[in-house]
Amino acid sequence: MTLPTLLSCIAILLTPGHVCALQFPGMGAVAPAEHAATVTLSTGRVAVVKAGESFTLMPGDQVKPGLEVVTGADGYAVFELRDGSSFEVYPNSRVLFRSNWGNWNDIFDIWVGRMKIHIERIMGKPNPHRIHTPTAVISVRGTTFFVEVDEDSEATVVGVDEGEVLVEHRLLPSGKQQLVRGGEQLRIDRDVPIAKARVAKDGVLRATMRAVSDVLYAVAVRNQNRGLGGGVPPPGGGGAPLPGDEPAGAPPPPPGGSSAPSTSAPPPPPPPAGN
Repeated sequence: MTLPTLLSCIAILLTPGHVCALQFPGMGAVAPAEHAATVTLSTGRVAVVKAGESFTLMPGDQVKPGLEVVTGADGYAVFELRDGSSFEVYPNSRVLFRSNWGNWNDIFDIWVGRMKIHIERIMGKPNPHRIHTPTAVISVRGTTFFVEVDEDSEATVVGVDEGEVLVEHRLLPSGKQQLVRGGEQLRIDRDVPIAKARVAKDGVLRATMRAVSDVLYAVAVRNQNRGLGGGVPPPGGGGAPLPGDEPAGAPPPPPGGSSAPSTSAPPPPPPPAGN
């Protein structure tokens, strides 16, 4: 910021009823709320940590930049960004959301656990974002992929479903990036340079994560239908109930196979003899 601009801002600040938005390199003047993530589906223990306190997240809640999302052993949630991108957080995960206020394209720091991330392309053009883990930096432009971080070794596994990502080593920077395409996966260990990391084409992580996602989504929808988990209805307006679900409030069938319980009063007693 030049000196004349700074002096102008100070002058405006000293004028009642006016506000000057200071802009710093790499940070736009858009309010942080514009970069929040909205919870669209949740089940189990899903919380956000703010100032050392934990708050339960429910569908419709927003997670603002700089907050950490934590899931328990049964926790699963889906979040949506304003540009149409989305991400799923699986059980036993810790994810810091947009901690780099100098660059909104840095969307996650995944400390431990598993995520599925979909970055939407904007009008068919690349939409650059980066994801950080203890051992890797993942650059994406519009794709669907999975990330898993092991709690003990801090090793990162990246599996691409659609599109491609570029991965570089966070602890052993060399200026080189490894390309991972759809159907491939890559493991990044703490002490193995990115040049020696092997790209696997079996897609085991990709298939496993998709199966886990389907199961957890089914559980979330089941809880929603039963009024327990508090989620959004499945796409298409609800569809058929899951196996084992019963309509809310439906009474059990009466003994004897009658289609509905009797609601009439018992017949009156017979009149006394001789009348």
